Amino acid sequence: MTMIDHDAALKAVENSLDRPSAARVYDYFIGGDTHYAIDRNFAEKVRERLPLMGDYCKTSRQFLGRAVRHCAELGIKQFVDIGSGLPTAGNVHEVADEARPQEDTHVLYIDNEPIALAHSTLLLADTADPDRHHAIAADLFDPEDLWNRVMDSGIIDVREPIALVVNAVMHFIKDEQDPDGLLDFYRDRLAPGSLLVLSQMTNENPANDEERQALLDILEYYETTTNPGFLRTMDEFRRFFGGWPLLEPGLVYAPAWHPDEKTIFAASPSESRVIGGIARKP
Repeated sequence: MTMIDHDAALKAVENSLDRPSAARVYDYFIGGDTHYAIDRNFAEKVRERLPLMGDYCKTSRQFLGRAVRHCAELGIKQFVDIGSGLPTAGNVHEVADEARPQEDTHVLYIDNEPIALAHSTLLLADTADPDRHHAIAADLFDPEDLWNRVMDSGIIDVREPIALVVNAVMHFIKDEQDPDGLLDFYRDRLAPGSLLVLSQMTNENPANDEERQALLDILEYYETTTNPGFLRTMDEFRRFFGGWPLLEPGLVYAPAWHPDEKTIFAASPSESRVIGGIARKP
């Protein structure tokens, strides 16, 4: 496993500013500080077409936090976050440590974008325990290599239960890219008792024709970024859990999944445009 060093990380950041980065756009929308003019300009173009896009992104981030906390409270001590993007407020390792004050959780962040790994390297240096928290470069679309890197990381024991987190990622994987085969592979590698955390933006029941068209327009916008998009209904998304039993309350709009006092859209979850759930491997 090769860890990117600090100087290489800075160089990667400098060389990534020719087009918007989906990870940095997301960071901008959720109130992070790891983004540049090209990302902010793109984000505001999206917000003009879909005014609540920032709240949708925050909904995804809030779901991640509640899901990680729930997994940790159920006794899960290992987290593998595929497509982790940029570390920002409410990182997986921070939430897991808060839920388990004994600080016995191990977290592996994985992203295929050099820019995301670069930022992770720079930002994790400030908040992470290097014995328990790593960021590595690997590609969801190269599952054999990714899983070998997980096993070689030195911080994840694949023989024990893992919470595999794929949050706000599936809407960047089109059906022709075989998401079913990819998730089959990862589910097969998990030990019994592992948890699978999934979420994505949805085109389920648009409020009206205007919103339906706006969602289509946003997909067109994202074709110009590092990550083109693809929306799914709940029925289209459910298959990614592989038939594993879903924890209560099942696959739902994200704000309806164990909401707390901070949950956006808690009173009207279907307005969030985000669906998610957690399934347990038998």
